[in-house]
Amino acid sequence: MDFRKVIRYVVLGILFFLPVTFLLFLYPATHNYSPLDIVKSSVNDLDSFSSDSGGNVLLKEHITVLGFLGNDPINNTTLALNVKELVYDKFKGFKTFQVVFLVPEGTQSAIEKVRREISSYEDLKFWYFAFGSQENIENFYLSLRSTDDLRPDLSLENVFIIDKDLSQRGRIDDRSDKDIEKNLPEYGLYSYNGIEVAEIKNKMSDDLRILFTEYRQKRKGEFDSEARRAHELIK
Repeated sequence: MDFRKVIRYVVLGILFFLPVTFLLFLYPATHNYSPLDIVKSSVNDLDSFSSDSGGNVLLKEHITVLGFLGNDPINNTTLALNVKELVYDKFKGFKTFQVVFLVPEGTQSAIEKVRREISSYEDLKFWYFAFGSQENIENFYLSLRSTDDLRPDLSLENVFIIDKDLSQRGRIDDRSDKDIEKNLPEYGLYSYNGIEVAEIKNKMSDDLRILFTEYRQKRKGEFDSEARRAHELIK
């Protein structure tokens, strides 16, 4: 018996079956994951806003990352850059995905500077700045679930995920395993700090992937679980 041939066949068999076994372990996970929680329903749409693209930009039927740049958008360029590099560039190929930043009317020239700063000669085809009055922006913010107040200049460091049905997505319980072991009180994650790179990369990116998986499975008729709603959900 040629042991070299036997070893060769064994190695080839391992190389063939190992990836298949790995995929079999992964397969159930794709069908039994926990969907991204609905933390607020009935978020306002942007009918009263005008976009820099010349028309209206709407949230309905889109998966949207939404933020607020305020009266002085240039001072908040870091937020826009982080979202561009860590979120937009990663998910811009997904159907119906968009990034929308709300800004007050009269900031158009400043927004052009911000756009040039973040574009890096790339086409921001799915990125919009939506202009509205102070009242429009404040009323829209009130339709969101948040633990922070909008700043007096109408800016905010946090960004939100809004799904196709105008529901705000996030985490009902954002405790870590260590927090749960310590029996700490439950706390939620309703928005994501756009200045904290780790939070965008480790939490927001994961949550967006989960949401895209949910919609992909719905299209295939494979989604059989409803997203949980936050306690005392505000309608």
